[in-house]
Amino acid sequence: MNRLFDELMESVEQMDAIVHGRRQPARQFEIDALQVKNIRKATGLSQTRFAEMIDVQVATLRNWEQGRREPTGPAKALLRAIHNDPDHVLKALAH
Repeated sequence: MNRLFDELMESVEQMDAIVHGRRQPARQFEIDALQVKNIRKATGLSQTRFAEMIDVQVATLRNWEQGRREPTGPAKALLRAIHNDPDHVLKALAH
């Protein structure tokens, strides 16, 4: 149990260093227009249905997919979650 706690604390310390600019993240997931479109297409959903699922306007989703705007904050996190585990995230959103 101590090993797990030590690993968790090391992760927290690494995150703190990244947040404060003392360390570079090991990997980053950038969300650009192509990525948003690919994430949606991978779900098999239309723009309208996908926008409904993630609770944004269709115009907002189109702007993301066409590169006129970028998702930020919670929307970006939700897109990352859908990218990483689409089945479970979309199932959770459907309820």
